[in-house]
Amino acid sequence: MANVRELKRRIRSIKNISQVTRAMQMVASSKMRRAQEQALGTRPYAAKAWQVLSHLAGQYGSNERLHPLLTHRGVIRATGMVLITSDKGLCGAFNTNVLRTAVHYMQGLGHPCQVITVGRRGRDFMARHGARLTAVFTDLPPRPTSLDITPIARAAIDDFLEMKVDEVYLVYTDFINTLTQRPTVRRLLPITPGEVESSVMREYVSTGPQTGPAGEYIYEPDPQSILGTVLPRFTELQIYQAVLESLASEHSARMVAMRNATENANTLIGNLTLVYYRARQEAITKEMLDIAGGAEALRQAG
Repeated sequence: MANVRELKRRIRSIKNISQVTRAMQMVASSKMRRAQEQALGTRPYAAKAWQVLSHLAGQYGSNERLHPLLTHRGVIRATGMVLITSDKGLCGAFNTNVLRTAVHYMQGLGHPCQVITVGRRGRDFMARHGARLTAVFTDLPPRPTSLDITPIARAAIDDFLEMKVDEVYLVYTDFINTLTQRPTVRRLLPITPGEVESSVMREYVSTGPQTGPAGEYIYEPDPQSILGTVLPRFTELQIYQAVLESLASEHSARMVAMRNATENANTLIGNLTLVYYRARQEAITKEMLDIAGGAEALRQAG
């Protein structure tokens, strides 16, 4: 059994760790509430923007004539991926799950894949495993704006328009609730009008049967001009929404992980305290036996 001094030192060390994890839990809880409000507040706008785009692009003939971002290429020679992870760790299996999903998807492609990483964890992982990184973005602000996302969208759009990749996918974590976050792979480019792939935004888009033929609207100046402005902003909006979902998922996962760490530390402190008292009692008993034995020896000698 460990000595009393060592047990006391271990208990003090674990108490210090539990105080740190408790503080991190409180900080993550505060950040989580703000991130959730921001992610939930933009979902209806992102989903309705997709619905408007679907209607606009679906009314006219060839999508290739409307805008290059709608062009579907017959032969896929290379795929681009925008991978969103966190800059920091201590958030449970958040990064592990999304990285595992990304690797599994890349292995099933059968052709080269170029990666744009958002977050240090994704950058470090992909660099260690020899993936081709075309752009790296780190240190996004706690409450990002569309201006912070514009360089990411620009990098993905330029790779697609310059024929470096024939399709671009978005890999991130959908925020379901505080205890559930789901890694998601979504097509970003070419933009395919149709059903919203993100499960958390489908509730905002009407997918029921049409009761009659869809009306054809008149656009000024013309659909091509409107799409030329809307499509790049729409691509940026999808990345922005994915970043917000990922931030809400990260803070939720970190809060849960720190709460579990605090509870485990308290449990361990309780177990070690019991062992400490037993060791202390055993040491006291041995000292009493030694004193009693010495007294008995003195008595017999006298």
